[in-house]
Amino acid sequence: MSSLLDFLSVDYVALFIIIGIGIILGKVSFRGLSLDSSAVIFVAMFYGYVMFSQGIEFAFPGIIQQIGLLLFIFTIGMQAGPTFFEVYKSQGMKLISMAFLTVVVGAITTFVSAIVFDIDYRISVGLFSGALTSTPGLAAAIEATGSSLASIGYGIAYPFGVVGVILFVRLIPKIFATNMAKEEQKYAEETQTQIPEVTHKNFIITNENADGKTIRELDIRLMTKANISRVMRANETSIPPAADLVLRKGDLVRAVGTNEALKRVELLLGKPTEIDIPESGMFEVRWYVVSKRNVVNKTLGELNLRENYKATVTRIRRAGIDLPARPSVKLKFGDRLFISSTRGNVNGLSLLFGDSMKEVETTSFLPVALGIVIGLVLGNIEIPLPGGSSFSLGLTGGVLLAALVLSRIGKTGPILWNLPGTGNHILRQFGLLLFLIPVGLAAGSQLGPTIQEYGLSLFAIGAAITLIPMIFVVLVARLFLQMNFLSVLGALTGGMTSTPGLSAVDSMTSSEGPQVAYATVYPFALVAIIIFTQVLSYIL
Repeated sequence: MSSLLDFLSVDYVALFIIIGIGIILGKVSFRGLSLDSSAVIFVAMFYGYVMFSQGIEFAFPGIIQQIGLLLFIFTIGMQAGPTFFEVYKSQGMKLISMAFLTVVVGAITTFVSAIVFDIDYRISVGLFSGALTSTPGLAAAIEATGSSLASIGYGIAYPFGVVGVILFVRLIPKIFATNMAKEEQKYAEETQTQIPEVTHKNFIITNENADGKTIRELDIRLMTKANISRVMRANETSIPPAADLVLRKGDLVRAVGTNEALKRVELLLGKPTEIDIPESGMFEVRWYVVSKRNVVNKTLGELNLRENYKATVTRIRRAGIDLPARPSVKLKFGDRLFISSTRGNVNGLSLLFGDSMKEVETTSFLPVALGIVIGLVLGNIEIPLPGGSSFSLGLTGGVLLAALVLSRIGKTGPILWNLPGTGNHILRQFGLLLFLIPVGLAAGSQLGPTIQEYGLSLFAIGAAITLIPMIFVVLVARLFLQMNFLSVLGALTGGMTSTPGLSAVDSMTSSEGPQVAYATVYPFALVAIIIFTQVLSYIL
């Protein structure tokens, strides 16, 4: 028995045992509910508790936990950055206010509970992050308190944080007697013009004012915000149309743009037609991927593809969304461009953009290393406060801020602040495992004494921190902001950082409304939880 305990107490043996069992348990699903990566911390806590009960206490070197924390927070920021800054333009402030309100009410509930029930502040901030199911919040709590007690609070509050959100989103539509079908219809009507779809339509030139003028003279892109991708005259197709091509009555033209842009094309050129415009063997229409560093952050107008390559960009696909190809659009690493050009210019366009998926999917550790260093510098800057005290972002806040800003910038000189999806996911999971296991092992040895001191009251307080913000947010959203219920449910699960909760909402509706709201709210909630975790640690 002693030899087995000696074997299990070896740090690297414990590390891989916990990872293996944690991943297996995380994949176990019960009615769509699973612990996912969070299962690792529960396995680590149990492992630490058992070893401590046998008189064996061991700890990993502190640098392992620190490296895991840095990698995890930085990759979270890199993933959330573009959405974080663009959301103001695309979704407005209502959804963002829901995320902020959820976190603030949760923080207030935690603060009041800690004072009334005299709970150790280190456990309280753990309850806060667990009740809102936020592992980055736990990372911030441990970094701010310097104690593994935060992970005990997290472990106590997390299970109900997951289950409570699922039960709440399923019950609340019934409590409000909400007709989900009507909410879906309202959402479709409300969002029809918010995210215009990029499409194409063929036109026959009937407008006298367009007859005999070149595409350049008509300035179609500026006048309509659409692009001309094909022109056919007397059954001869031209792709792409040259800027100096003279248009004639009866010509067939294919335009690409939003529905509003295509309506303007109809006013400028002539009526729509169902006649097809086939491709010509002299031209080629295909996707190109932006993998060359020197074109990142350049606009389509700067590249002047029409003049330099006789080519027309008709749409841009970024993160799975098609964007109108406007001259002012700045290219980002990994963008895909749909371009029509003469066959002779295909190689030139490939050289210009790089057109290499291998390059896009290759993960470089340089931006990670430099970005973390910048974050550490930011985190150590002391900000003076009234009364002679000072405040700093700390390790977590500094690295998160650096990742958010750098991912938004995209490129600085020769350095691309970019992590491909696969690379980001692997580094994030690796960092999370390195962080959770030492924390869980240390917390396991303190689990028994903590429960003996506080009893079951911590479980009830954790449940309150989960439920009170959700009830408050739903009442405000429905009674005062008159928000669509689909958006409310999506914002609610995003504010609670609950992916299982979103899955529960998905099963209730076929609309994409909850997913849009969740994707909008989640990065803001993530950042807000980290900030308020540090605030709670400071004021408690």
